[in-house]
Amino acid sequence: MEKERVILVVPKKMDGVRLDRFLSEELEFSRSYLQKLIKNESVLSNGNFVTESKVPVRVHDEITVIVPEPEKIEVLPEKMDLDILYEDEDLLVVNKPKGLVVHPAAGHTSHTLVNGLLYHCKGQLSGINGFMRPGIVHRIDKDTTGALVVCKTDLAHRSLAEQLSVHSITRKYDAIVWHNFSEDSGTIDKPIGRHPSERKKMAVLPPEKGRRAVTHYRVLNRLNSRFNHVECELETGRTHQIRVHMAYINHPLLGDAVYGPKSPGPVPGLQGQTLHARILGFQHPRTNQYIEVIAPLPQYFVETLIRLRK
Repeated sequence: MEKERVILVVPKKMDGVRLDRFLSEELEFSRSYLQKLIKNESVLSNGNFVTESKVPVRVHDEITVIVPEPEKIEVLPEKMDLDILYEDEDLLVVNKPKGLVVHPAAGHTSHTLVNGLLYHCKGQLSGINGFMRPGIVHRIDKDTTGALVVCKTDLAHRSLAEQLSVHSITRKYDAIVWHNFSEDSGTIDKPIGRHPSERKKMAVLPPEKGRRAVTHYRVLNRLNSRFNHVECELETGRTHQIRVHMAYINHPLLGDAVYGPKSPGPVPGLQGQTLHARILGFQHPRTNQYIEVIAPLPQYFVETLIRLRK
């Protein structure tokens, strides 16, 4: 059953790129899914069906994607031991542990934070982002820990989404990064977009191919000759922003095998990057009062700091 038609016009910066790459940049679908749509005659270029993914698009081409009705996936409440840092009738802030996926996806509909939230909130979550992401207005990576705001009402969701769009939410992260700094603080203002060849990664790109991304950082502790404990404050919120920006300036996060060294370094057994969302601040959607929540450093992070200082 046909659900909707998405119509896109090719901008100048995408002139000549493959059709499937263009669509993956513009739509929140995997490249493999888009290739399947193309093969099944669900994509048109200037009114004509296209069945080859590698066909180049040209500036001003009108690309139409026929998006089929998605399969209904049941997402069930699950009892979880959630660490709630703040809660009221409109929203809550949860301290997400390492290894927990935020929301379900096809083939992974259980043991996510959303499953636990559905149980805790008795299903009372905002519905703006659909049944797969109820209450979720922003997210953090599976292996990133820390403060995450969740919306119970649509009022809260719209307000927090607007604050995110104008970059007025305070988001400060603690990270452990490779190599010493010659300065105590700095700002990285470099566009980020999908990696041109490795589609699961993001990368710093030229302005015409990426979206503006700004990260402010300052050194909290120089742990030893190889590692620093830093605070990173997000002005924007692109996918993997801190990980990509710190790697770009040759200070990749300890434990990040995607953007940093494949070796775990001096701390074997780390599960992903050492990154923790410690401070989250925002205007309350109902009272307009500024709320700031602090998520204490997780035990693994504290132990890693102690080990590196030695």
